[in-house]
Amino acid sequence: MSTTTDPQGGTFRPSMLLNDTRYRSMTLQVIAAILLALALAYLYRNLAANLSAQGLNISFDFLGSPAGYDINQVLIDYNSQSSNLRAAIVGVLNTLLVAFLACVTATVFGVLAGVLRLSNNWLVRKLMAFYVEIFRNIPVLIWIVIIFTIMIAVLPGPAAFRGENPDSTMFLDLVAFTNRGVYVPGPYFTRGIGGEEGSIVNWLLVLGTLVASFFVTRMVTARANATQAATGVRPKTFWTNLAIWFVPLLALLFILGLKWDIPELRGFNFGGGIKVGGPLIALWFALSIYTGAFIAENVRAGILAVSKGQTEAAAALGLRPNRVMSLVVLPQALRVIIPPLISQYLNITKNSSLAIAVGYADITATLGGITLNQTGRAIECVLLLMLFYLVISLLISAFMNVYNNAIKLKER
Repeated sequence: MSTTTDPQGGTFRPSMLLNDTRYRSMTLQVIAAILLALALAYLYRNLAANLSAQGLNISFDFLGSPAGYDINQVLIDYNSQSSNLRAAIVGVLNTLLVAFLACVTATVFGVLAGVLRLSNNWLVRKLMAFYVEIFRNIPVLIWIVIIFTIMIAVLPGPAAFRGENPDSTMFLDLVAFTNRGVYVPGPYFTRGIGGEEGSIVNWLLVLGTLVASFFVTRMVTARANATQAATGVRPKTFWTNLAIWFVPLLALLFILGLKWDIPELRGFNFGGGIKVGGPLIALWFALSIYTGAFIAENVRAGILAVSKGQTEAAAALGLRPNRVMSLVVLPQALRVIIPPLISQYLNITKNSSLAIAVGYADITATLGGITLNQTGRAIECVLLLMLFYLVISLLISAFMNVYNNAIKLKER
C-alpha cells in the first residue's frame, strides 16, 4: 500500500501554496483575512459616504459633555453634571456588579440543585426537578418583573419605620428592608493612607492582602500535597490556611481604623450605610435563579458522566456519601461541567441588559439609552456597547478556558 507524502526540500514554487499541504491551510487563511478586510473596508467607506451625504460624521466628543441625568445606583461619585463618559463608566460598573453577583449565586444554586436532583430522597429529587423545569422554561424578563413587583408590594415603605411604635423595625438594628431597597451598614476607614480618609488606596491594600493570602494558601496546600505524595501522610493545613486568610486581613483593618456606617431613618428615607436598590436585587435574584436552573442540568450531566465504579470504590474505602461527592465525583465532573458553564456566565452578562425593564442603570440603560437619546449619536453609542460586551465576553471565556485547561485530564 502506497502513501502520498509532500516533497521534502527542493525549490519553492508559487503553485506549492495551493498544492502543498504544508502551505495550503495558511494560504487559505491569508486569502480569507484579505477578503474580510476588504469587506469591512467597503462597509466603512459606504457608511462614511452616507453619513457625509447627510451632513453627519462619527465623533465621540459627546462623551465629554455633561450627562444631565441622575443615576439611582452608583459605585463611584457621580452627579447630573458629570460627563457622559463618567455616566457610561457608572453603567459599566453596575453591569459588572450584577453580572458578578449573579454568576456567583447562580453557580451556588445550580450546584446544589444539580446534586440534589440525584438525591435518593424522592421528595427532594422532585422538588429540584420542579425548580429546574419551572424557572428555565419561563423567560428571565418575566422573572425580573415578578420579583420587582413582589418587592414593591410586600416590603414596607420607609414611613413604616417612623414613630415610637413603628409598624416595621430594622433587622438587628442594622439592616432595613424597604420597598425602595435594602439598607445595610457601610464600611469606612478612619485612618486613611495618602492623606484622605477612606481613600481608594485603603481598599487596594485590602484587595492586595486577600490576593497575597490566596497565593500563600495555595503554596501551603501544594507543599502538603508534595509531602503526602512523598510520605503518604498529609500535614494538617486547615488552621494554617485559616490564619493566613484572616490574621493579616484583621490586622490591616485594625490599623486602618475600620468603622461601620449604620443606616438610620432621616426624614422620609433612610440615610447612611449602603443602599442595595430594589432594581438591583430583582435583577440579581432573577438572573441567579433562572441561570441556576440551566447550571443544575449541566452539573447533573457532569455527575452522571463519572463512572459509577468511582463512587463504589470510594464507598468501599469507607468514605461517607457527602465526602464521595465532594472529593471524588465533583472534581471529575468539573471537566464536563466547565465548558457549558462558560456559556451560562456569558448569558448572565448579556441578559443583564434587561435591567432597563426595572430601571437599573446598567451600561445599556445609560450609554445605550439616555445618552443615545439625548445626543442622537446612535452609531457611536451602539459601537461602544458592542465593544464592551465583546471585550467582557472574551475575558470571561479566556479566564474560564484557562481554568478548564488546568483541571482537564493530562496525558502521562
